[in-house]
Parts: sequence; structure tokens; C-alpha cells
Amino acid sequence: MTAKKTTTKKKAPTKEQFVSMYMDYVLEHEMEPKTIYKFCKEHKVEEQDFYQFFGSFTSLRKEIWNMFFENSITLMHKSPEVETYSSREKMLTLFYTFFENLTANRSYVLFTLEQHNNQLKNMDQLKGLRKHMRAFAKELIEDDNDEKQFRVLQRSETIYAEAAWVQLLFLINFWRNDNSANFEKTDMAIEKSVNTIFDVFDNTPLERVIDFGKFLYKEARH
Repeated sequence: MTAKKTTTKKKAPTKEQFVSMYMDYVLEHEMEPKTIYKFCKEHKVEEQDFYQFFGSFTSLRKEIWNMFFENSITLMHKSPEVETYSSREKMLTLFYTFFENLTANRSYVLFTLEQHNNQLKNMDQLKGLRKHMRAFAKELIEDDNDEKQFRVLQRSETIYAEAAWVQLLFLINFWRNDNSANFEKTDMAIEKSVNTIFDVFDNTPLERVIDFGKFLYKEARH
């Protein structure tokens, strides 16, 4: 009696594995895959497995930025001291961690932000990141407002959330053009910009704003 040959189905890649395959592909080929079919065939995976996580390469690119942010939040909260930090310190910690993540993936980030001549196309992938950043900033201000006894002293959560997003965009662009060793100037820009925006909302902005303005002027001349 001949024994039947058993075949085991190859385990489908995880979302993280698809992301890794995509990032490796664009860096090795210096272009996005032409089709999902060809991409999956080249990696010997089922196309339907890709669609379990992403509807297109566009949604995959957006998810990469979401993962950068979510990973930064996870790393940040691994330190139990974070819960005792002020809102200013939490924002600083998040930005430092987020840019460490970007630096670890710098080649991909630079490629994907410069892929199209149309900057609006390049920025479209940051829509999910914007929601995450605004929600994080809004939560910080909500916590601060809860501690304020008088309503007149409370900050606008909506305005602050949008300001934090604009700040992040500025820092991403600064980091893209930073040629300093270990991106030390980006760290300085993070510290100065976070201190400035919190001072603005604390109604004590002048010294910090002038200091930050001098820093930007100096960098623009290099």
C-alpha cells in the first residue's frame, strides 16, 4: 500500500513581513513594484495574502508611517518613568524616539518622500500619521487642561493638535536635509521647537521664540 504524500501549505506572511519585503524591494530596485501580482510572484507568496492587509501599495505606504509612529509609542512606554513626565517631556520623548525610527530606515524614508516630482503625492502617505500625531497631542493638552482650575487658563486642544502636526512636518523636512554627525542638529531642532510651542501655549514665548528663530536663521545660511 503506497503512503499518500502530504503537503503542508506555506504559512502566509505577516503584515510586518509584507512591509519588510516592500521596503527592501523599493530600495533594491529604486522604484515601486509595477503590480501586486508581480510583487507577490517574485516573493513566492499568494496575492490574496497581500490583500488580507492592504488594498494597494498606496495603503501599504501609509501603514509604514503608522507603524513608525506606533512603534515609537510602544518604545516610549517601555520606560515606566514616562507616566510621570510632563506633557512637554512626553512630546520630546516621542519626537526623539520617532526620529530614531526614521533614522534606522533613512534610505527608505528619503526615497519614498522624494519618489514623485509632485510633492502632494509624496505627502499623501502621511495622512494616517497626521491623525496619530494630532490624537497624541490632543490627549496631552486634555490632560493638562484637566489640571487647570480655571477655564481661561486652558489651552485649545484643536489648535495645539494642528500645531504639533505642522511642527512634525517641519522636523521631518529638517531631518531630511540634516548632514550633521548622528543628526545632532535635528535633536537640537526637536528640543527648541518643542520648548517653543509649549512656551507659546504657556504665554511665555518671547525668549524661546527668538532663540528658535536664531537657530533656524543660522541653519538656513549653511
